[in-house]
Amino acid sequence: MASKIHLPGPVCLIENNREKLRVNPEALKMLSAITQPVVVVAIVGLYRTGKSYLMNKLAGKNKGFRLGSTVRSETKGIWMWCVPHPSKLDHTLVLLDTEGLGDVEKVNLKNDCWIFALAVLLSSAFLYNNMNTINHQALEQLHYVTELTELIRTKSCPGLDDVENSTEFVSFFPDFVWIVRDFTLELELDGHPITEDEYLENALKLIPGENPQIQNSNMPRVCIRHFFPKRKCFVFDWPTSDKKLLQHIEEVPEDQLHHNFQEQSRNFCSYIFTHAKTKRLREGILVTGRRLGTLVVTYVDAINSGAVPCVENAVTTLAQLENSAAVQRAADHYSQHMAQRVRLPTDTLQELLDVHAACEREAIAAFMEHSFKDDDGEFQKNLAIKMEEKMEDFLQQNEEASKKYCEAELTHLSQPLMESILRGTFHIPGGHKLYLEARKKVEWDYELVPRKGVKANEVLQSFLQSQAVTEESILLSDKALTAGEKAIAAERAMKEAAEKEMLMQRQKQKELQQMMEAQERSFREHIGQIENKIERERQDRKREYEKMLEQQLKVHEVLFNAGFTEKSKENKKEIQLLTEKTKPTENEKYPALPGNFEMVYQAVLQSFIKKLNRKAWKYLESLFD
Repeated sequence: MASKIHLPGPVCLIENNREKLRVNPEALKMLSAITQPVVVVAIVGLYRTGKSYLMNKLAGKNKGFRLGSTVRSETKGIWMWCVPHPSKLDHTLVLLDTEGLGDVEKVNLKNDCWIFALAVLLSSAFLYNNMNTINHQALEQLHYVTELTELIRTKSCPGLDDVENSTEFVSFFPDFVWIVRDFTLELELDGHPITEDEYLENALKLIPGENPQIQNSNMPRVCIRHFFPKRKCFVFDWPTSDKKLLQHIEEVPEDQLHHNFQEQSRNFCSYIFTHAKTKRLREGILVTGRRLGTLVVTYVDAINSGAVPCVENAVTTLAQLENSAAVQRAADHYSQHMAQRVRLPTDTLQELLDVHAACEREAIAAFMEHSFKDDDGEFQKNLAIKMEEKMEDFLQQNEEASKKYCEAELTHLSQPLMESILRGTFHIPGGHKLYLEARKKVEWDYELVPRKGVKANEVLQSFLQSQAVTEESILLSDKALTAGEKAIAAERAMKEAAEKEMLMQRQKQKELQQMMEAQERSFREHIGQIENKIERERQDRKREYEKMLEQQLKVHEVLFNAGFTEKSKENKKEIQLLTEKTKPTENEKYPALPGNFEMVYQAVLQSFIKKLNRKAWKYLESLFD
């Protein structure tokens, strides 16, 4: 079952000591316990604009994230609060409250840019909070969005045929929600009522003209349109006209706040709970709490080292950790379910192999579900090796259980025979015939014993071989038989022993054939699931490019209509490149396709060839034992 965690209050996730950012180990420990998918909502904005109050509302509390009543910023770094998602089953809602932007007490203003970039990278819903109205000044204050191309990289080493870095932001950027606090204007445009979303879109219209001043003014508008195709706006009235109550609003009962503010708060929370998406990375990689913790560490380490956080590097780091865990999880699933379903000893080898095939299929599916970017097939090969080792262990346990059970049964059934031998019962004239009848009865009774398993014939043959000296002694001492009859009896005994030996060798040969067929089925299962996953990833990748193309077409239309000819020409090149990448060609593999089929195929194939060779040699060695 997916684990979940409910923090009673916020904890600092990323500390900002004004020189470097530091990830809080305790917060990471809490995230690592969350294996559920997460919906991550982050809020940014100028300091002292009431961000923390809204985040407390999303947590369903009046208190939690610290609210300040003075001009000093309360939140430093990024604080986190994890609560069960109120509407998405088996999901955790992760709320990230960031320190206020533009704090006059800050020494290093570059930290504001990194806090802004981290909020974008980590969230699935990005809330920008500002006061009074969306105007030229408000857009200028959002200059951080224009710097994202310098603060975030999608690829570590972009190729010549790759789309522009910022174009690919669409594939993993969060939804954008602009929140306007203490809004006192009427939602009207040219004398007609408009919605909050129309108010935002009107504010984001480009100003015609290409002189430097207009271009700088348009830059935040272009970036928001370019990077965030899904946008939403909420406006909030004053919560109360009583200034004293405003200073301690977290202690004010909700029914004492203005009715409009109460309704706006409910609508806002309802929208976030309903529409904020599960956090995913490129190519649809699902983010859990544990994975979110890895991303936090990877991005902060990059920033502290002086590098730019790179999504591809973060995904690669995440894949190494998650794929190792996926191998272990799948191997454990195999072991646990084999132990639950197999009753040792199995009646036949095929019975064990059938259970193995079912458990293996489930284990591979579990690995596929939790793994990603196993481009060289190394992790899947490791899983194949682990399951093979576990299978051989079950085979050995099955053989030992069969041998132990058969030996015990045969000891019990042969007890009267052994007692008669010790008493010398068969050392009389006609004793050989009596001995054969007594021994045959043991064989018949042994034949009726159920579920003897794979060692049944071998144990019987060993018992019969142990009786060879006894039978020869009884035969020689039987005075009722002539020399010729004794010779015939001895020859018959040798013939029966040879036939039983041949029967054993045929059984071993049959078991080897069954093992080879099982290995072939196992190989086909691995390859079949690889092909299915690659096809799903191919479709995911195609949808990503289609999403990028759709967004670029919208941006191109806006630029063209606003008269930005040079910008629209540059944008058209991106459109042409994306159009090529979305064309369905039979042999085309989309760039950066997770899972290189040829490499995975070869890796798994080599692993299975080694196993088959090993089993064949074991069989040949058994022929000469």
